[in-house]
Amino acid sequence: MLRQSIGCTLKVHYIMSGLSLTFLFVYFCWTTNIFVQFWTPVKVKSGRDVQCKHLDQETSNSSCWKIISGDPEAIGEARLKAITIEAKHKVLTETDYLTMTRDCNHFIKNRKYITFPLSAEERDFPLAYSIVIHSNVEMFERLLRSIYAPQNIYCFHVDMKSPKPFRSAVQAIASCFSNVFVARKSESVVYASWSRVQADLNCMEELLQSTVPWKYFINLCGQDFPTKTNREIVNTLIAKNGSNILDSVAPPTYKQRRWEFHYNVDQSVERTNIKKSPPPIRGPVYAGGAYIIVTRKFVSALFGNPEIQAFFKWSEDTYSPDEHVWATLQRMPEIPGYMPYIPGNYQSDPVATRAVKWSFIAGDVAKGAPYAPCTGKNRHLVCVYGSGDLNWVVHQDRMFANKFDPQVDNTAVQCMEEYVRFKAINETESCQFSDINEYVIYQD
Repeated sequence: MLRQSIGCTLKVHYIMSGLSLTFLFVYFCWTTNIFVQFWTPVKVKSGRDVQCKHLDQETSNSSCWKIISGDPEAIGEARLKAITIEAKHKVLTETDYLTMTRDCNHFIKNRKYITFPLSAEERDFPLAYSIVIHSNVEMFERLLRSIYAPQNIYCFHVDMKSPKPFRSAVQAIASCFSNVFVARKSESVVYASWSRVQADLNCMEELLQSTVPWKYFINLCGQDFPTKTNREIVNTLIAKNGSNILDSVAPPTYKQRRWEFHYNVDQSVERTNIKKSPPPIRGPVYAGGAYIIVTRKFVSALFGNPEIQAFFKWSEDTYSPDEHVWATLQRMPEIPGYMPYIPGNYQSDPVATRAVKWSFIAGDVAKGAPYAPCTGKNRHLVCVYGSGDLNWVVHQDRMFANKFDPQVDNTAVQCMEEYVRFKAINETESCQFSDINEYVIYQD
């Protein structure tokens, strides 16, 4: 079923009458993290398909395994396809989704959503997601499909400025699931303003009211995409044993100016010459990122603590408060899972949340650049990934990557879908082969 480039050829026979040791070896081959070093799918020689074959997202004549492994010819063809008018992806519209969701059962089946927990540990460790979106309904739905598990719960915050057809389509998709909902309170989100934090807080409040006993909270944006399966994420968080995952560092001077002055917010955020009062907290302000993975206890602590609420209020007229609020809370002793600041310890967890290619540091890797230039399109100094970026993406030890857009390179999105779903199916006991007389793993 799988060709892997690690050195030898191995043929494993699994006879249902009872070679349990051999089965365990086959299971190990599936579940170890070796997917980025292969791949050519090889047909099973005999027997039934996997029980979860209907969930497989691999397209016919897929070249994704070659693309992800970095094959120049396959990447070149994909990049040409992305810019050729006749071959460009036909984007699904709001009207398409309103039509598809008239029959939710058909929609869920046709779009290949996973409708049962794929493992016991996933079933017993539900996650809560907050995703802030404003446009691109197809990317939203494909993100949901790739992170969806029936035991989890998902809150989508739709920007108040979003067109009505978009809001209607998102609501229609959400209505097909009992564990997906649109936040009741909607903000008009302005880049680098408090509204971005408030959008997550709105979802947090509703997620806490849910009967789903979720363990960790994860916030995303509409152009994120997972690089890990739900099971991989869960196992990582179980190992964290109640620790939060977010960046928190002593701020450089230029970032301190973001909260030393009052900022006016209209269509954009503009600095004034009005100096702000010191923050109403006992410790200093720290810098970090907008995206966090934190425990339910962390989230619960935000709404009943007067000091935290005062800090939120104080941060409302600062620049990009999402890049200092969470980082500062992580250093407060009253916050569950907090970490005291240790000089020289630059990050709480350097493998935190997402892989990003910044355009201003991309370049020639042979000359010291951290990564090659974007093969898709740079947007706001961040790479919207093309097919040629995927080999780099899957080699990063991150749970998510940013940014993806099927209108820039649909093959990049499709290949990430195939990659994550392939791992999800083949790492799961309930999706293993059954009634198979012979099963072959080829290794070159």
